[in-house]
Amino acid sequence: MDKVKKYIDANKDRFISELFDLLRIPSISAQSEHRPDMTRCAEWLAAALVKAGADHAEVFPTEGNPVVYAEKTVDPKAKTVLVYGHYDVMPVDPRSEWRTEPFEPVIRDGRIWGRGADDDKGQLWMHAKAFEAMCAGECLPCNVKFMLEGEEEIGSPSLYKFCEQNKKMLKADIILVSDTSMISMQTPSITCGLRGLAYMEVEVTGPDKDLHSGLFGGAVANPANVLTRLVAQLVDAEGRVTIPGFYDDVRELTPAERKAFNKAPFSLAAYKKSLSIGDVEGEAGYTTLERTGVRPSLDVNGIWGGYIEEGTKTVIPSKASAKISMRLVPNQDYRKISKLFEKYFKSIAPKSVKVTVKSLHGGMPYVAPTDMPAYKAAEKAVAETFGKKPLPFYSGGSIPIISGFESILGIKSLLIGFGLAEDAIHSPNESYGLEQFYKGVETIPLFYKYFAEQK
Repeated sequence: MDKVKKYIDANKDRFISELFDLLRIPSISAQSEHRPDMTRCAEWLAAALVKAGADHAEVFPTEGNPVVYAEKTVDPKAKTVLVYGHYDVMPVDPRSEWRTEPFEPVIRDGRIWGRGADDDKGQLWMHAKAFEAMCAGECLPCNVKFMLEGEEEIGSPSLYKFCEQNKKMLKADIILVSDTSMISMQTPSITCGLRGLAYMEVEVTGPDKDLHSGLFGGAVANPANVLTRLVAQLVDAEGRVTIPGFYDDVRELTPAERKAFNKAPFSLAAYKKSLSIGDVEGEAGYTTLERTGVRPSLDVNGIWGGYIEEGTKTVIPSKASAKISMRLVPNQDYRKISKLFEKYFKSIAPKSVKVTVKSLHGGMPYVAPTDMPAYKAAEKAVAETFGKKPLPFYSGGSIPIISGFESILGIKSLLIGFGLAEDAIHSPNESYGLEQFYKGVETIPLFYKYFAEQK
């Protein structure tokens, strides 16, 4: 590994310069006007992986955005690692809250600022550069495959079919993923669980056109008023989701499991301060760690309707809409939950409005066993670079395709992410610490070493 370390040290600045080129591509999957940028980003990554040492790379078209596939075979009998990442990023809204240009990355205070700096361009680039360093040092102990998609932020709709059609090509012993976070740099962790996701859109329609609020106010249902009432009924005063059957499949942790789960270092005061909030909120009877890791939740992600421009316009809007997501825990099926949501939401709507409910996307929860060889190898690698054994950690986030990998390809995933809460992924002013990036590049080769050594 000495050759690898020397190579990394000698090329650190170039690694960051190349990452900046990647970050400058506005690969926003949620916005159709960026389709050309998605293709450009995929082609850029394919070329970069070949330059890094891959035997070959290919950009596969899909019904949506392209998938980048690359591979390097060192020995057909050796273990194979399939690296998964995504090159698409979230929209930048609200644009006015950014302190830097979202797609013109800069380094300030030891951090890279820009959309995708952490999620997931910065983290997938760690893998590309760690792979490059091992190839340059001629010490790559495993066969490596890369699968980088451009639709993770919109639910990976095309990747399921891609996996179904390419099972042989994607055959591997483990899927290696860095699209998660750690507790802190002082308390490293490995994600062993992800929440699932059910993402819905609702629309409430009243009159067939916007109406004068003076002439019709108080006599005709206002869809915006009705929508807010309906949304308010989805979660009760105790923080419990009110949808009948929502908790039927949720497994309650035993007292011993809860005690073990809450041993992870956590400061409520620091948490509140970091978010500039007066207090936390959520399901009664559970800690913040439990609420975000092992309990389901429901949140409004966006709500709109009526006049929102400068000045006044006194109208009753014809329509009002909202996007609503539910984070799910093991044993909850997003398809069942989506149907329960639709049935309940329509049942509580008054006859004065029409309601439509659409399921936009979803994914199953995922649990990675801590006794599998890949986890043990990652544990050893992280302990070596951080000087401390990592804790197993249940993330509140979702990567819907991860459970799909297991069901379609029959391969477990190892979630070894280097993000931190302060990276502000999905938010304005996303960033990624240089130390996090370099620690990742240093740790990944060690994972390969220890994984290859295991019988």
